[in-house]
Amino acid sequence: MVRFEQVKETFWSDSTVGVRLPLTDEMVVDAEGILGVRLPSALLELLLVQNGGCVADAWSSFPTTQPTSWSDSHVPFDTLVGIGTAEGTLSLLDTPYLVQEWGLPSPLVLLTGDGHWWIALDYRGCGPDGEPSVTWFDTELDQEQHLAADFRTFVEGLTREPGEGAAQ
Repeated sequence: MVRFEQVKETFWSDSTVGVRLPLTDEMVVDAEGILGVRLPSALLELLLVQNGGCVADAWSSFPTTQPTSWSDSHVPFDTLVGIGTAEGTLSLLDTPYLVQEWGLPSPLVLLTGDGHWWIALDYRGCGPDGEPSVTWFDTELDQEQHLAADFRTFVEGLTREPGEGAAQ
């Protein structure tokens, strides 16, 4: 497993799709107020480098031990939503609406997904001020799968999508 600092250096792709204005302390305070939770420091470290967007190919997948509707061996993580509003793209701030719309449990903070599936910070076990785990939710099959104990561990477990060439 690679260290968080190593991933952080090459986490973001060169694409500008989904990238928001640079993150500020005020944006974080506002987001935590809207979401009703404390966001993990590792997430904020990544969003300070770039506030959302496409993830580099080297980190676009998370291996699973159980099959999902996506794959027998992994789930996708090719984007990470940022904080703030931008026409036509998701934001962490869309979480309350999307949780209700897709019938997801609460409290969660959605990191990526398309409605049929989501990867989320899962605060159900730790409360709003704790360190959330990371969970895969399949809304069509009404399934969920624990991915990592916390966001930092999740990031350290990211890999290139199987079949997508050699690792960087």
